[in-house]
Amino acid sequence: MNNIGEFMNWIKTFFIAIFLVGCGQADRGKAYVTSQDGGVSVIDLNTYEVIDQLDIGGLPRGLGLTDDGKFLVAANKDHASLTEVNLETKEVAQNIDVGINPEFVRIKGDLAFVSTEPSSEGKPPAKGEMKHEEEHDDDDDKTPAKVAVVDLNTGKKVRDITAGPETEGIEFSADGTKIIITNEADNTVTVHDFESGELLKTVKAEAYGERPRGIKVSPDGNYYISTLEFSDNFIVLDQDFNHVKTVNTTHDVSEDNPHKGKSPYGVSFNTSGDKLFVATTGGRGNRSALEIYDTKTFEKVNRIETDGRRCWHFSFTPDDQDLLLACGRSDEVLVIDSNSYEIKKRIAVSGIPWGIVTYPKSTGSLDQKN
Repeated sequence: MNNIGEFMNWIKTFFIAIFLVGCGQADRGKAYVTSQDGGVSVIDLNTYEVIDQLDIGGLPRGLGLTDDGKFLVAANKDHASLTEVNLETKEVAQNIDVGINPEFVRIKGDLAFVSTEPSSEGKPPAKGEMKHEEEHDDDDDKTPAKVAVVDLNTGKKVRDITAGPETEGIEFSADGTKIIITNEADNTVTVHDFESGELLKTVKAEAYGERPRGIKVSPDGNYYISTLEFSDNFIVLDQDFNHVKTVNTTHDVSEDNPHKGKSPYGVSFNTSGDKLFVATTGGRGNRSALEIYDTKTFEKVNRIETDGRRCWHFSFTPDDQDLLLACGRSDEVLVIDSNSYEIKKRIAVSGIPWGIVTYPKSTGSLDQKN
């Protein structure tokens, strides 16, 4: 142990684990949170306490975990790399070059897919500084982006998929034959062959809104949701990627407030698929909310007022009992009861927390259950 604090945390975690086993309760696992100041916070889901900090350097945002939970990989903007961390030794195993400004990460089997943004400067504003859109410093550059495909067994990039400028979200079709990518700068959603990366279809989203960000396939594989951040809405695409519906996120079930539901970003279904959750970052100076929709009608049925700022991504816990919402501009992760929608706890996580995943893997805006 490096110091007394680490030793005490280890002792605390050890005795909690013994207590849970003694009570017949399963270990709920851990959550991993990237922060843009260069670290990954580890949260014990049994206690909802931060129990470790992994220093990986750079500006980490997107992250994922291997299926066995032994390695964490994170998009490292400062180093234009994918950083792989051995979670047993807590050391960086390797940095794999992937391209300028890597941001979003998805893992499927032994492959990691990493979006890059050559048309963006990729640097967040100084702490406390707010711009209308932090992530887009050069919207006039339409340089096509790449999605780097990395073989995690060999630690090498094996190919690139050419997408649109300022590539953002990544999703896979339910049958595993396609990869779907959102591209902010040219307002498109592109569909590619999973094996070759060949472009199969381009969905022009500008007729429905601006800035595609989140992308998620329904649990039954029959349709997709893409959030359009600058237009305060999301679109529904069928399994052939045809537009079905546009849903405005500023509509309020309880009151007429134009600031609520603005700037939708992270999106995920719950495990059963009957509810859709959309993280709305609130726009300039406003508080974030987590919007909840009935997936049969796409009507908003509830909203969780967070009092947080710039809440980008979220994940369910592996047992589906709680939601974990990372709020970057208020330096916290919220623990939300997934049944009552009440905020149970606010966990301080410094450094502009951006992404969050869990192990065992769970449903969320950045990952999916195994």
